[in-house]
Amino acid sequence: GVQVGVDRGRRAGEERAHGGDGLIGIRAVKGAPPDGTTILVTTGPTMYLLPMVENEPSYDSARDFVPVSLLTRFEFVVVASPTIGVTDFKQLVAWIKANPSKASYGVPSSGTVPHFTGFQLEKTLGLAMTRVPYRGSAPIITDLIAGHLPFAVTTLADTITQHRAGGIRIVAVSGAVRSPFLPDVPTLKEAGVDLVADGWYGMWLPAGSSPEFAKKLSVAAAAVLAKPDVQEKLKAVTLIPVGSTPEELTKALAADTAFWQPIVKATGYKIGMIV
Repeated sequence: GVQVGVDRGRRAGEERAHGGDGLIGIRAVKGAPPDGTTILVTTGPTMYLLPMVENEPSYDSARDFVPVSLLTRFEFVVVASPTIGVTDFKQLVAWIKANPSKASYGVPSSGTVPHFTGFQLEKTLGLAMTRVPYRGSAPIITDLIAGHLPFAVTTLADTITQHRAGGIRIVAVSGAVRSPFLPDVPTLKEAGVDLVADGWYGMWLPAGSSPEFAKKLSVAAAAVLAKPDVQEKLKAVTLIPVGSTPEELTKALAADTAFWQPIVKATGYKIGMIV
């Protein structure tokens, strides 16, 4: 039978990319026999961010694994509390400028895409803000609704229900284009911030696995992702089906590594730091 090493961290929560959840599946697959019976499915941020923030990286994503396929994409958002009275990102920026002492924002964890997205927002906007790391998105949403937190950077999946219910307001999405789930909400780039920060899931095999087998597996994965019922189920949880060749997965990993590395380095963050 096939064993699949899966990062069981929640997406907000992949946002615990440096935590034990992300490493369990990776360590189970790293060094496994390259016989096609063990497969890794995890998020892109886990594969490129964790080696950047570990004091001693426990794996090399390019060296220790054979790429198979991109599977799905997912999006991050900037979300505001209804208590601060903003309806779009530009109004949020104006509120931050007018209320510098109150400009705190939540992230689901330190050392993650929302953490570094927040850092980049501070730098790009030239605004001093206070980052507040939480344990996942649920307490962030609770504090946004109650007005204890003015805004946050987290995943679309964890916020879209309350956004639609009016409990919180998503003011920007992080992708290169508008989200198919919230077409009326602009991207950060449309709002004047030159930043694209999306997430994705990918599939890998242990190092030494046959490239020919990886290619066959990528074709099979693409066929499954193209099925209407599979697409419907994925979109129901705000995952965008993709599918790709192994080469396209390699390019995606390399591009995100190159993009985030200088940003992560600029923060100086390493696992275990209290920030």
